[in-house]
Amino acid sequence: MARSHIPTVMALPWLPPGRTMVLPGRGEVFYRHHQHSDPQAPTLLLLHGWTASADLQFFTVYEALAADFSFIAIDHRGHGRGLRSCDPFTLDDAADDAAALVRALGVGPVITLGYSMGGPISMLLARRHRDLVRGIVVEATALEWRANRWERWRWQLVRLLGPMMRSWAYPRLMRWALEHVVKTQEPVQRYAAWAIAETRRGDAFNIAQAGHQLAVHDARPWADSLQLPAGSLITTRDRLVPPYKQYELAKALDSFIIELSDDHLCTITSPDEYAKATLRLVQHVAAG
Repeated sequence: MARSHIPTVMALPWLPPGRTMVLPGRGEVFYRHHQHSDPQAPTLLLLHGWTASADLQFFTVYEALAADFSFIAIDHRGHGRGLRSCDPFTLDDAADDAAALVRALGVGPVITLGYSMGGPISMLLARRHRDLVRGIVVEATALEWRANRWERWRWQLVRLLGPMMRSWAYPRLMRWALEHVVKTQEPVQRYAAWAIAETRRGDAFNIAQAGHQLAVHDARPWADSLQLPAGSLITTRDRLVPPYKQYELAKALDSFIIELSDDHLCTITSPDEYAKATLRLVQHVAAG
């Protein structure tokens, strides 16, 4: 029998303090908040990707960012410990949730750091709440995922995600997938049991709805109107978000570009390289 790469004892990575806040008219949100000792340090708003949580997406970069910046990392509605609502998930609502949190904490304007689905949310936030955003960093994301027939057909499979996440097989599938991902990543291996537990926090119905929202999202008509300092991380071996789409977004935003030769899970599979690239992008955008 092959040796498991997932430790039986759960270890946790460094995580900033976690808090909840009730946003009037919206609901209760969960967020991480790191406050830098320098009150003049810029504040970042971390916006995670589809099916993830803030911790799952950004735990490999939290400490690198904490050295130079204050930051807030929110769990989107239906994801992780995020807001639960009877209303269908929309990207606009996710952007407005984040805006309401920034206003309530009084920390704006912020630099947004959006990974995958967090990219569209960050751009919608800038479009809908321009006074709250001073710059944008987008990573492994695109303007749209619906330009051709194959992409539109692939998104039809999203309707199967909800039942799959509620099935008895889902935890075993996640364990197998994470074991495959972390088996060559010694620094991340010790957190695998924690990561598996984190994947089970989300609401399957809302996550499936979020997938549908990504399927119909299209920022091509307006992305170039944002006119903000921007940076883009291009994952050049990405099989989920084609690199050419990532370059199209970078062009629309007139971004400073850094390339990372890895796939969509680079936050786990190339943690050191990802942290260095992200820090450099944020520093560039913070400099204006």
